[in-house]
Amino acid sequence: MRERLDIAPRHRRLSMTSLIDVIFLLLLFFMLSSTFARQGELALDLAMGGADAVANVSRIMANTNAAAAAGAVAALILSQLMYKKPDLTLVLNGCLAGLVSITAEPLEPNLLQATIIGAVGGVIVVLTVPLMDKLKWDDVVGAVPVHLFAGIWGTLIVVWTNADATIVGQVVGILAIGIFMAGASAIVWLILKGIMGLRVDDEAETSGLDKVELGMEAYPEFSKT
Repeated sequence: MRERLDIAPRHRRLSMTSLIDVIFLLLLFFMLSSTFARQGELALDLAMGGADAVANVSRIMANTNAAAAAGAVAALILSQLMYKKPDLTLVLNGCLAGLVSITAEPLEPNLLQATIIGAVGGVIVVLTVPLMDKLKWDDVVGAVPVHLFAGIWGTLIVVWTNADATIVGQVVGILAIGIFMAGASAIVWLILKGIMGLRVDDEAETSGLDKVELGMEAYPEFSKT
């Protein structure tokens, strides 16, 4: 006879302290990943410059990580206030929003300014993710709040730290990029629609692409019996 293994429920096994530990470990992973992703660009800057380039690279790295951390902490605090508990997905997206917010101008801000810019990005995510539900936009991972809304914020706020930037120039840049990407994306999607279609058939949609395409269930706990 097969032996039965009884597993006790995990009720109260994850305390608030443990949850915060997990969140900050994930934040550390995100920040390190972001830093390593920039190594090619940083190496090029170092190869082309001298001491000034080294100082600029260190400022960029410090500002980038400060903005990411501030975005995550801001999202953590605001989600706690709004939903009475911290929302891990919002915290992680807050970290990403902080990175996006500082990307347009990571050199000129000081650490305090970078922190404020990233924190506002985290707040934007928490406030706009529910907006996606109200608008019935299918954005499962919160990409629009992170990359569109926080991106617009980060582009506009460049005028705060860069004396050469103007609000008109930043708005024109946002509109130009938006128009180009909308047109280019429409062309690509229309081509894909004509060649292979954009939706699966009703049977595959009901069964789930995890089963149809991969032959496995991504969420077996939600399977109907």
